[in-house]
Amino acid sequence: MQNRSYPLISNNLSEIKENILATLAYFDMFNYPLTRAEIYLFLKSKHHYEQFEDALRCLLNDTVIHQFDRFYTLKNDHNTILRRNDGNKKAAELIKVAEKVGDLLIRFPFVRGIAISGSLSKNFADDESDIDLFIITEKNRLWIARSIMHCFKKLTFLINKEHLFCMNYYIDMQELEIKEQNIYTAIEVGTLIPLQGDVIFEKFYAANTWTREYLPNKNMRISSAKPVKTSAFKSLMEQVLNFMPINWLDNLLERITAGRWKKKTVLKKLNSHGVIMGMLTGKHYAKPDPVNFQKKLLTRYNNKVAELLHNYGHSLAH
Repeated sequence: MQNRSYPLISNNLSEIKENILATLAYFDMFNYPLTRAEIYLFLKSKHHYEQFEDALRCLLNDTVIHQFDRFYTLKNDHNTILRRNDGNKKAAELIKVAEKVGDLLIRFPFVRGIAISGSLSKNFADDESDIDLFIITEKNRLWIARSIMHCFKKLTFLINKEHLFCMNYYIDMQELEIKEQNIYTAIEVGTLIPLQGDVIFEKFYAANTWTREYLPNKNMRISSAKPVKTSAFKSLMEQVLNFMPINWLDNLLERITAGRWKKKTVLKKLNSHGVIMGMLTGKHYAKPDPVNFQKKLLTRYNNKVAELLHNYGHSLAH
């Protein structure tokens, strides 16, 4: 499990100030300023709100953080606020599209839950944003469901709509717990916007209560998910597939897909964002792994927080 504690550099730096700075530091890596309420939601410890406000005011007075309108940031740059406001407006439009995409994809065999993930789940989008989706399938049917859905995605390239169907993270009902448990995955889980499958997402969040260790103030969103309506076509397709040697087929599709993705990584093929493609695979999961992105991000975050606390403690000492 990722170590998430940072030693206080100065006795003048209280735990709550440390937590505020660490929270802002995380979102600063994405140039995303936060509101007061958002900072509080993403704190890694529980604090009385009055104490939180006092600490926030102190950090502002010390010019360690900056306030523009209702947003707080480590950068003394109003352009980050303009960027966020613009990104929030575009996200609101794209989320409406994502809801329609969810209504379509839930009709595919063995799909039990769909949620928005990535930057869109943080309420941000720009002109190049995709609709990243987190998919939960029936147990031991992940690779069949994924293969059918990605065959459909091939068709979306014909009409230049592939960016609306970025189904890049799959788990199945056999293993709902996210194995990598750190600040990055906690925030990714905590900011998911469930679209379909209210019951399955209740089970998903129950299996991932470890996120409270990192986000004790954050409540998971289930109310946004619709209950899954079973269609006659979906039921028929699942019955037909279940007549086949389905476990063998699921295992075969896993091996084929894993081999293809491993080859892409070795050949250093790039995705649409210019990053070397990579995917981690197993019987119960398929998740993106673009050049150890998660590990690099956590290292960058830890270094950023350590430097921030050191500089603030040093300034107070003088």
